[in-house]
Amino acid sequence: MNVTLTDDSCAPAATHTVASHAIGQDAAASVASTLKALSDPLRLRMLSAIASDPRGESCVCDLAELADVSQPTVSHHLKVLKDVAVLTSERRGTWVWYRINPELRPAVTALLDSFAPAAVGPTHRMEYGGLEDVDDALTHLAASLSDVYPALSRDLVKAVVRESYTSLAKAARMKTHLLSLTEHFARQRLTDISRDRDTGLPQVLFVCVANAGRSQLAAALVNQRSGGRVIARSAGSTPATEIHPNVQPLLAEITGPDDEQQRFPKPLTDDAVRAADVVITMGCGDVCPIIPGVHYEDWAVGDPALASLDGVAAIRDDIAHRVDALLASLTNR
Repeated sequence: MNVTLTDDSCAPAATHTVASHAIGQDAAASVASTLKALSDPLRLRMLSAIASDPRGESCVCDLAELADVSQPTVSHHLKVLKDVAVLTSERRGTWVWYRINPELRPAVTALLDSFAPAAVGPTHRMEYGGLEDVDDALTHLAASLSDVYPALSRDLVKAVVRESYTSLAKAARMKTHLLSLTEHFARQRLTDISRDRDTGLPQVLFVCVANAGRSQLAAALVNQRSGGRVIARSAGSTPATEIHPNVQPLLAEITGPDDEQQRFPKPLTDDAVRAADVVITMGCGDVCPIIPGVHYEDWAVGDPALASLDGVAAIRDDIAHRVDALLASLTNR
């Protein structure tokens, strides 16, 4: 029997094709079990508190302050998270300390830094056309920047401009300032590519996941407190669409309200890493390429993504103390 498909008809794919694209049953069951364990507001708050604790771990006595519940209730919720291997624990004397399972930290980071803010305040991104929609503008920008960086080939400048636009467009929610942001980002990248490490000022790169909070604060504090003696950049392994709302006013205090257009999440590039004398990671794991001659550090500071206003201010103060020590070491060399 011949079957005629209309526009509304569904032509099922071969069973083996569908199955090969879907997550396996065992893996699905495991993920579902973990997501079920996380589907409790108090457990998510506990997870956030542990993930953002500058010590890298939290004591059960600290977590008990998150809600007006009994100690056994707190212990129950923590046990649920341990049973699905999201948390590990260690008893020291009277108290038990909890930390994120290192193998699951990337997943926890994605949950707290990306999914949670999106769920709290959902946004609808505008659809972007291809580069042909802005081709003339990008070509003009590349030609202009080629005059600013004559030592670099025009093909390289053009490639950097288009790559910068594409990278920023992936996370942008609106087109309004995209070309302007592309110019800022491309200029920064071209400056990094052109940097003379022997004669240039010391340069520091701060890297976190979203480049929407702590790495932005750290770079701004270095640039403010160094008095021009040190240059700081920041980037994210998975940049957010915008800087965290609680962080924006603190950045405005540091850099001034007129510098707002310079403040936006930027993707991590090899150019930035190669240009840096010091790369400081802030909760992003091993995402930075290892470049000879570059010094690497990791700062275990809190994440302002879901912190309170007071918590964000405390994180800023913690970063400021670390920045002062960093500047002392760089300027005394």
